[in-house]
Amino acid sequence: MGPLDWVSGRVFNLVHQNNLVYNTCWEDPRLDRVALELGPQDSVLVITSAGCNALDYSLTGPAEVHAVDMNPRQNAVLELKLSGIRNLEYDDFFQLFGKGRHADIRSLYQDALRDSLSPWSQAYWDRWLKFFGGKRKTFYFRGASGSFARLINIYVDRVIRVRPWVDAILNADSLEEQREIYDKHLRKKFWSKFMRFFMNRDTTLSLVGVPKAQRRQVENDYEGGVVKFVQDCVEAVFAELPLSDNYFWRVYLTGSYEPYCCPEYLKRDNFEALKGGLADRVHVHTDSVQGFLEKHDRPISRFVLLDHMDWMSDHFFPLLESEWQAILNRAAPQSRVIWRSGGLCTDWVNDVTVMLDGKMRTVGELLTYNPELAAELHAKDRVHTYGSFYIADIAA
Repeated sequence: MGPLDWVSGRVFNLVHQNNLVYNTCWEDPRLDRVALELGPQDSVLVITSAGCNALDYSLTGPAEVHAVDMNPRQNAVLELKLSGIRNLEYDDFFQLFGKGRHADIRSLYQDALRDSLSPWSQAYWDRWLKFFGGKRKTFYFRGASGSFARLINIYVDRVIRVRPWVDAILNADSLEEQREIYDKHLRKKFWSKFMRFFMNRDTTLSLVGVPKAQRRQVENDYEGGVVKFVQDCVEAVFAELPLSDNYFWRVYLTGSYEPYCCPEYLKRDNFEALKGGLADRVHVHTDSVQGFLEKHDRPISRFVLLDHMDWMSDHFFPLLESEWQAILNRAAPQSRVIWRSGGLCTDWVNDVTVMLDGKMRTVGELLTYNPELAAELHAKDRVHTYGSFYIADIAA
């Protein structure tokens, strides 16, 4: 590890250790539903992040959804959502997680939410409940990713002063109108020398969970490097894909959701379905993927690994091999795994070695990919900040 890598790693760890990183999920579950083909017999493992997608999957009616994360702060967010679903009426719940603030958060927490939380989550929210009580900053401007979003909004409002055009593009009636607004009023101003410099810093990327290994993949795979990659992603979102239901970008540009543009768990009918029993199928675990699978005593048929293998692909490859060994040991017949990557290709996944039936095998020998469906879905991704998307069935 060179000195620059060491410094980058220290910065990344400083941001991520002892911090809430994600206040909302940054993966499009509409694609996942198609890729996973969830049925009533399925048991799902998903890395928790902020828990939005674990709740989304549960709405399709699988038998179990296991949300697993090593960061207990991420699980505390999901626990608070589950407590809110069970103990609040819809209007209070939407005010809390839709608008990201609640005027009476202290009494709401003490009277209705706290008793349903685990001891660790109780202690966390006892200290950090102020995330929902700010008059100027909502919950979605809190944590590492929220701090990044807040900086972008300061840049939009106070530096380049294009807030009217950001509001206009979010509320555009057509893709053509979006493209016209972006090309005429946002593209040149937004991508200033300062913004290019800002997006090229490891510290900046650390705020949104991009480690050095993931950045290196983009730099190696994408012509123009990470700054050009980010610029092309943003232009695709604002000029090539409809923004009318893109709640991912809306929440970070405004600090809140709207009832017509929000995650599925925040819609009234879905909230009632979760309250009616579907939320009880979601189980929260503070553990590594490997640790959970080695403790769990039932098969898992669907694995949602987000982009975390990128984090392990560089200096932690042996841990990646141990994780895949645990996946294969616990996989049910006809299992499926999906993941994303910051890079354009994850051929290194195929080189992971595991033991199966007493023989050393590579993961590539045991996966059957569906590249056509993955490419079709990836093109429609409302987040659109990942380099690639993968869908693979695990050999029985």
